[in-house]
Amino acid sequence: MPENVAPAPLAEGEPEPVRLAAAPHPSFLHLASIAKTLEGLRATVLSGAFLAVSFLFWLLDAAPAVDPAWATIVISGIPLVYLAVRRLVAERAISSALLIVMAMVASIHVGEIFAAGEVVFIMAIGALLEEMTVEKSASGLRQLVSLAPPVARILSRDGDRPVTRTVSVESLVPGDTLRVLPGETVAVDGIIASGSSSIDEAPVTGESLPVDKGPGDPVFSGTLNLHGSFDFVATRKGEDSTVQKLIALTRKAAESKAPLARLVDRWAAWLVPVALLIAIAVYLFTGDLKRGVTILVVFCPCALVLATPVSIVAAIGRATKKGIIVKSGAALEALGRAQVLCLDKTGTLTLGKPALTEIVAIPGSAEPEPPVSATGERRGDPPPADGEDSLLCFGATAESLSEHPLGRALVKAADERGVAYGKPADFSYIPGKGVAAATEGGERILCGNLGFMRGEGVPVSSEAEEALGRVLDKGRTPMLCAVNGRLRGIFGFLDTLKGGTERTLEELSKYSSLKLLTGDDEKAAMALFGGNAALSAIIPSMSPVDKAEYLTGLKEGGLITAMAGDGVNDAPALKTADVGIAMGALGSDIAIGAADVVLMGDDIESLPFLKKLSVKTLSTIRLNITLSMLINAAAITLSALGILTPVTGALVHNAGSTLVVLNAARLYNRKI
Repeated sequence: MPENVAPAPLAEGEPEPVRLAAAPHPSFLHLASIAKTLEGLRATVLSGAFLAVSFLFWLLDAAPAVDPAWATIVISGIPLVYLAVRRLVAERAISSALLIVMAMVASIHVGEIFAAGEVVFIMAIGALLEEMTVEKSASGLRQLVSLAPPVARILSRDGDRPVTRTVSVESLVPGDTLRVLPGETVAVDGIIASGSSSIDEAPVTGESLPVDKGPGDPVFSGTLNLHGSFDFVATRKGEDSTVQKLIALTRKAAESKAPLARLVDRWAAWLVPVALLIAIAVYLFTGDLKRGVTILVVFCPCALVLATPVSIVAAIGRATKKGIIVKSGAALEALGRAQVLCLDKTGTLTLGKPALTEIVAIPGSAEPEPPVSATGERRGDPPPADGEDSLLCFGATAESLSEHPLGRALVKAADERGVAYGKPADFSYIPGKGVAAATEGGERILCGNLGFMRGEGVPVSSEAEEALGRVLDKGRTPMLCAVNGRLRGIFGFLDTLKGGTERTLEELSKYSSLKLLTGDDEKAAMALFGGNAALSAIIPSMSPVDKAEYLTGLKEGGLITAMAGDGVNDAPALKTADVGIAMGALGSDIAIGAADVVLMGDDIESLPFLKKLSVKTLSTIRLNITLSMLINAAAITLSALGILTPVTGALVHNAGSTLVVLNAARLYNRKI
């Protein structure tokens, strides 16, 4: 269509035609190709070599026919010219690269070839430092990628004979049965079907010690099988496995920018016209063009542009080494500024596994002989006919075949105390009520709630009701036990704190106000945390909507909030908070997806490290910005006074920028 002819109007209902963006000019593509070739370590070293020769001539006061610094200008200058043009033309943005190119051109104009080469070379050094820091910080991502094996050993059957064959991990689907031999890496997430082993989960969860696994236990992709062999059933596709999720999250984090980084970008935009105005004013006032050129050289915002992203990426890399996935720089900044940290209880501060904490025996007469093990052997002295061990013996016998968490906790307590118990001759589980069992000696044992006892016709005395009330008042979950139709006693269960929880809360309280948000009733919450001075508030009986609304209220009050949780019910609160922290290994996929930070090892003790790292990152960024401003202000003043020349100005300014970048890079290895 000729250029001056307007396109025909669209008919009613006719779709808008697809309009293709204009292709880049061939010369621009050619410049991009050259710039790509001239980037990197080798090109920078070569550029520095030419500049060193030029500096040697300068020291000897020799005048070569062609200054070697011209080669430096070509090698290190072309990538900067390309960047400046791309940002200005393609993105319509004024960048720091534009100011550097202006300083280079001005230096060439006044005959300061060495100064022009020095400006672009030291900027290339700064870019190389950033690239090396990013590369170092991304090593955690490469380690995660290397954890994912490309193939797996799938198990099938040839008649009665099991056979294995090697397939690609991408072809695996949930339900496939796989075999893992000693020294091999688990290919996808799954549940062990047979066999047992010790598995090193440190690469994925950060757990320092190997974990013993057996039938029914979960296994995660990327973990290393140490000793035994086992078969497991895949529960996810290869691309949905734990390691692949970590890789995706880490890549997303590495590509993101924090609000402080965007602020620095805006500063770079207005620094260019300010630098031009000051340079022109100095030239007009002094009549010395070199002073104006020096102003442009020292005004380059190298530190402002480099320091913040290097700090963020280094901190994210440091967190990855500790088994913490930070999805964005914005999340890291928000956590550093968070004034309130809200915490879920179950699965976050506690294991979510009940433990027997109290046994209340109700005395009586004509007690039956406690049952023994099926083999007639005892794991300790015979318990008395009445008392805690006797009650525990009956309860463990009834619950020995139970899969209920309270039943398993009861049996575990009997094993730990060395109390002998038998196997029931008859067993039945009544959902929502309890279990009924009969021993070989003819005793009928009931274990369950109060409604179950009354439904089975077991009389509950006022003394027993008072004892039950005391157990409930302490926040315990009760289980009543009756033998041959008479109530013998009450077991009290309580959730178990994760190791180091109290110390963790004490550390966190130094940085933020801590609030416990839990769905448990007040008595259960107070039983575990009532005496903890680190918590500023304990808010019980909260639904998922309640938690989200509570956080919304805090934010509307002007507070920056963080929320740590693990379950599906925590997802709304994690998304509502300024930064959400999910417990990765035990947490639900929904919670992990809603969170901004994932603790892969469910290690509550890593929370203080994460908080300190985020605070240290913010302080490093602020220090870097302050240093760069001070260095620039001093250099501008000295340039206006004629003390600095384009050569010495470039040395002072860019040396300061390099110092700032190195300070940011220290976050990756410094003690937190």
